[in-house]
Amino acid sequence: MVPSNSNGMLVSTNTRLQMPWLHGKISREKTEKLLANTSDGTFLIRESTNYPGDFTLCLSYNKKVEHYRIHLLENNHYTCDHEAIFPNLIQLVAHYKRDADGLCHELVSPIISDDMKAHLENSNIETKITEFRKAGILVNRNDLIIGDVIGKGEFGDVYCGIYLGQRVAVKSLKNGITSDLLQEAKFMSQLNNIHLVALIGVVMDETREVNILTEFMANGNLVDYLRSRGRYQVDKRQLISIALNVAEGMRYMEVQRLVHRDLAARNILLDENYSAKIGDFGLAQSMDKPTSDCASKVFPVKWTSVEALRYGKFSNKSDVWSFGILLWEIFSFGRVPYPRIPIQDVVRHIEQGYRMENPEGCPQSINLLMGETWNLDPACRPTFAQICVQLKRTLQNYIN
Repeated sequence: MVPSNSNGMLVSTNTRLQMPWLHGKISREKTEKLLANTSDGTFLIRESTNYPGDFTLCLSYNKKVEHYRIHLLENNHYTCDHEAIFPNLIQLVAHYKRDADGLCHELVSPIISDDMKAHLENSNIETKITEFRKAGILVNRNDLIIGDVIGKGEFGDVYCGIYLGQRVAVKSLKNGITSDLLQEAKFMSQLNNIHLVALIGVVMDETREVNILTEFMANGNLVDYLRSRGRYQVDKRQLISIALNVAEGMRYMEVQRLVHRDLAARNILLDENYSAKIGDFGLAQSMDKPTSDCASKVFPVKWTSVEALRYGKFSNKSDVWSFGILLWEIFSFGRVPYPRIPIQDVVRHIEQGYRMENPEGCPQSINLLMGETWNLDPACRPTFAQICVQLKRTLQNYIN
């Protein structure tokens, strides 16, 4: 049910956008589940189940949910207490945001309705389609041939494909995350560096099925490559070259003030010449436009810095920490970090001073570099520009 205005007419779509907290006909039980474990002042409004035409204001306070009846008066105004009267629900909510005025707590944060989430998702999709079309990267599905599955990404399976005669990787979509996949495509469209996997285009049509096309990396991801070959087939010079490729890609992101937030061997891909490129930007963000999404995202504990896990403080220096873990993976030939330590105990061990043992046969300069990247103080970690200098110096020793 959409509330009426003072003239009894249905509100407009623009007005409805101002009411993300309006949930329609949901039960008291569902309401209490939605508001469970939320902070004081979190709220929503639902249609009353006992009084047709009325609404119920549901408010979280002191780990409980209070329910207040909102009366629809004969003049189509609304009131909770027959003293403060409002011509619409928007003004009622605005009033109780300013002052509790008899409620257990003032209104603070709304629980957004499913209908509003869907509306915002569709609006976001339409906006991004327009952006992609203007950027010239919107691809006609008829020009794409999709082949076999070659891997899995943040949002779904990855297939081998052919686009206009060019071999490409095709990212598909898990249900319900179209906006996230398009956000990754938008992020990738801003990148331009030989050590970052390039975006070829985005496929989206009236079916709303989304695919991202990226350059095809013939030798797959780094962790599988290292595990399948081992130290007798991959020498130290190649390992250092791979690390340098990644560091140079991250130096570009550092200059652009971009944070990857998921740097790990599984997200490093190798082309036909075994050059390494950084991929999977599903968690990446700009430091100039940080997102407060830590509660809704799952970050890899064994690769993520302590300040990022504890306080959500992601930066180029948290990526440097992850790069140190990646170095350990490279010189351990794809072993999982922190072996024998349960994932829930990793942060506690680190804060108590534990650091992983040096990989067997790892150059001493690399061991020292890993130690620098794992400093608990982000300010004391090297920059990616400094890391590149150190790796070039180490590589030169193996060339000579």
